[in-house]
Amino acid sequence: MLQVSKLISRGAGLASALVKRAATVELDWDVRQKSRFDAKDSLGRPLGIFLPRGVVVRGGDVLVAQDGSLIRVIAAPQAVLRVTPCAQHGTTFDLMRAAYHLGNRHVPIELAPDHLKIEPDHVLAELLRSMHLIVNPVHEAFEPEGGAYAAGAHDHAHDHHSH
Repeated sequence: MLQVSKLISRGAGLASALVKRAATVELDWDVRQKSRFDAKDSLGRPLGIFLPRGVVVRGGDVLVAQDGSLIRVIAAPQAVLRVTPCAQHGTTFDLMRAAYHLGNRHVPIELAPDHLKIEPDHVLAELLRSMHLIVNPVHEAFEPEGGAYAAGAHDHAHDHHSH
């Protein structure tokens, strides 16, 4: 088993050709918020991943194995609810209101200018529909915001120096 204990956020500082050629590993959100887990990469190699506690793995991050090989992380498509404003009567302000209510419930939430994504939850789906939002189950990657509890070490606000 290949041991992995280092993560490079978004592959910062690595040559893009190197990252493109790297093996990949597809991980869903449940796994990406753990610091210790096993996985298999695109070359079929078993990986034993031991990251510092509190690290959240994001799509586009690069794992570095003990032997120096790179493994690019892909956020695996998973069941999520995609929330959009009603085209006839709604506005993007409805999304802001929804994000506020979901945030109050400490629900992991992916924010985009034109939609929100949350994990499947029929109670929340009904709440959002009652707020005149469109809620569609889809199979897509899930990259929730780092909330108040997220580790500062992996906060993308600190990534501005990596361009």
